[in-house]
Amino acid sequence: MIESVLARYDEVGMINDAAFAREWVTTRHRGRGLAKRALADELRRRGVDSETAGAALDELDPETEEATAFALAERKVRTARGEPDAVFRRVVGMLARKGYPAGLAIRAVKAAMEAQAAEAEELDDGYAELVDQIDPDALADAARGDSDPI
Repeated sequence: MIESVLARYDEVGMINDAAFAREWVTTRHRGRGLAKRALADELRRRGVDSETAGAALDELDPETEEATAFALAERKVRTARGEPDAVFRRVVGMLARKGYPAGLAIRAVKAAMEAQAAEAEELDDGYAELVDQIDPDALADAARGDSDPI
């Protein structure tokens, strides 16, 4: 009985994993700023097979994902309070939890901090010093365990 009902739902298009996955990726990326990695995890937890999830994730181009990371970092840095190194760590951590790769997160936060400092018209010594010391490639390698950043 259940099998026949599910088969009928599938026939009339009421069960469509591909459409669900595409819509999920679009709304969660726009609404919460999630990156492909986090979106893939969410789709897997919801029972979407990897082929269907991959097709939906392929519709999210790298430029859009990068622009979203930069926008999130800029918004968070603008409202963040505290020491520059603490702000840097918090915002990079926020992007990492949203599924962004370490290198992209570091570049986005560095650019946001530079923009914040320039926007203020007077470079805050703490931000300027930290921004000058940030080497995105070395930090990304360290995050992957390839090297020691110091």
